[in-house]
Amino acid sequence: MHQLQVNLTIPVPDDYVLIMKVELEELQQDRLNGVYWTMVDLENRIGKKQVWIKENILYPQKFKRQLDVSQGGFVYYPKAKGEKWSFLASKMSQFLEDNFYTIFKG
Repeated sequence: MHQLQVNLTIPVPDDYVLIMKVELEELQQDRLNGVYWTMVDLENRIGKKQVWIKENILYPQKFKRQLDVSQGGFVYYPKAKGEKWSFLASKMSQFLEDNFYTIFKG
C-alpha cells in the first residue's frame, strides 16, 4: 500500500481560537460557578413555567431530597411568603443534564 504525505494549511480567522473539547467544557462549567439563578432564570433555561417546574422538579420527593439546601442540596426553597427561590447555577445545570430523561419522560 502506498502512502501520501500531505502538508495542509487551514486558515483560522483572528477572532477564533482552537481549544480541546475538555477545556471548553471546563470553561462552560466555570462560567456558572458562583452564579445563582432565580426562578425566572430557571424558567428561561428549561423553557417551562414556574408551575410546571414546581410540580415536576422541585416538589416531587425523589428530587426534593437531593435539591433542598436544608438537606445538603443546592436549591433554596422559600420558607415564607415573599421569599425568592435561589438555585446554585452550576449544580442545577448539572442536575438538569443528569436527570433530563426522568424529568421529561412524562
